Amino acid sequence: MKFLVDNALSPIIAKGLSQMGYDAIHVRDYNLQNASDQDIFVRAGDEDRIIISADTDFGTILSFQMTNKPSLILFRRSSRNPESQLSFLIANLPNLRKDLEQGCIVVLEDTRIRLRSLPLSNK
Repeated sequence: MKFLVDNALSPIIAKGLSQMGYDAIHVRDYNLQNASDQDIFVRAGDEDRIIISADTDFGTILSFQMTNKPSLILFRRSSRNPESQLSFLIANLPNLRKDLEQGCIVVLEDTRIRLRSLPLSNK
């Protein structure tokens, strides 16, 4: 799996994922820290990367795109500590892999994980 970590999260997450053998990059590594969410969305799609963010705007973009990629991992109501976020993410990625590869939004909270398949519909 390949990941693009948004500027709403620490580069520590991309670095930690890379150290665990994942292909992960932070938007700062692309000099996209000031880019629009749409530009980041396009970059992730072009490179088949899963977006990791705490910014709910990516969910809004996905709802209008009606596409199954890129997948999105969204931290909500969770620890703001990057090491804690990284540990939680790494612990759960194996169970989420298939869904992320097919296209989904994963919402990570301290007490639960929610998953919604893509494309999103108005149903």
